[in-house]
Amino acid sequence: MADQFANVYADAERAKSYASLDYPGTYYLAFRDIPDLLRHHVQGPQALDFGCGTGRSTRFLKNLGFHASGIDIADAMLAEARGRDPQGDYRLVPPDRPPALPHGAYDLILAAFTFDNIPTAETKTALFRALGRALRPTGRLVIIVSTPEIYWHEWVSFSTKDFPENRHVRDGGRVRIIMLDVPDRRPVEDIVWSDRAYRQVFRDASLEVLQMHQPLGVATEPYRWVSEVSVPAWTIYVLRCGSDVHAG
Repeated sequence: MADQFANVYADAERAKSYASLDYPGTYYLAFRDIPDLLRHHVQGPQALDFGCGTGRSTRFLKNLGFHASGIDIADAMLAEARGRDPQGDYRLVPPDRPPALPHGAYDLILAAFTFDNIPTAETKTALFRALGRALRPTGRLVIIVSTPEIYWHEWVSFSTKDFPENRHVRDGGRVRIIMLDVPDRRPVEDIVWSDRAYRQVFRDASLEVLQMHQPLGVATEPYRWVSEVSVPAWTIYVLRCGSDVHAG
């Protein structure tokens, strides 16, 4: 299909640019509260970073004490991850089907921004089911996703002023945003997905929401916030599997 959605991070130039990111600006809010959430919800050390990209979030988990490996569909991103963490475990998985993961192997699966680039409810549901089966019975799936509002406002780390049409895009539609913290200023194309739509996918995948968290910036933080103090850019979901997943 000529108009098929493509993962922009498979591009080697963009991967190199993205690899230079740490946790600046608006991204800081995506990760700021993760350590406390994991301490509260996760019981063991075995972790998988689903959609690890250049390994930023995998290294984040390792620094928290997890035994973390990363998987991704983009060779260019994985090359950057291995270059920054030569001793790490970073594996390529196929882009056209859910990854083959060991059943009941992980205490934690983290997906940081991964689902912003997955276009359909059917694909999201299939992936969530696969991830759910890979969790231990007490395991938790933690996902960080962009709110629809991130595509409507200006931020420390993002600009959307050139794309007013974003406000009219419904669940599953494409939106554009410019990353301000990297040299590559080509627009990134994402898939917008609301809380309502995510909750339907969770139900279809037999996942239960244990906590939903939308971090906001505070004035004492070392950034000159733009929209971050009043509008959440991110939603963090903590999920567990329904009992039927592990019984099956």
